[in-house]
Amino acid sequence: MPTLPAAQSLVWLSNADAQWPQALRQILQTQPAARVVLLSSVPEPAEGLRALDDGARGYTHAYGVPALLQEVALVIEHGGLWVGPDLLRRLVGSTNAALAAQQAVSKAQSPVAAAPGAGPNAWALLSAREVQVARAVSAGRSNKEVADKMFISERTVKAHLGAIFEKLGVRDRLQLVLRLAASPEPASAPTAEPKP
Repeated sequence: MPTLPAAQSLVWLSNADAQWPQALRQILQTQPAARVVLLSSVPEPAEGLRALDDGARGYTHAYGVPALLQEVALVIEHGGLWVGPDLLRRLVGSTNAALAAQQAVSKAQSPVAAAPGAGPNAWALLSAREVQVARAVSAGRSNKEVADKMFISERTVKAHLGAIFEKLGVRDRLQLVLRLAASPEPASAPTAEPKP
């Protein structure tokens, strides 16, 4: 396999070939700098997780519109990972569950509260409504599900997420889950009740 110049280090691999896992491994063994995107005609979260576990940098629909594929390429060329919304929700939900389980084990082993991290408590930076949105998103809910649950519009959910991302200095939902997991969660959600 010839060496790829840096500008050509993005490889699009189709899952139409049942041997794609071996092809992925071969590409990464011979071209460690290559960034591989697996294209799937029927994206499935399990397949996407396998591709990422095997070293792919992206997983997307094989029949995506050119603008989407250009966005995938741009994200990956800038060092990011690309996964579809279903896989992202699954990753966020499972990451949140794993972090919660890890915190529960840590608390059981050491009932004395750990010293807070270097930064301020992430939860304390958020308004009551932002805490509600952050909890729902951290549980893996989509914007539509959050909107339905909170009786607000999807546009309002997006506005809250934008404010949350800015306040916490994160770029996406996965970073949000990780940032919130590093901060002790308040015992109960703050309320925004009007004062008499």
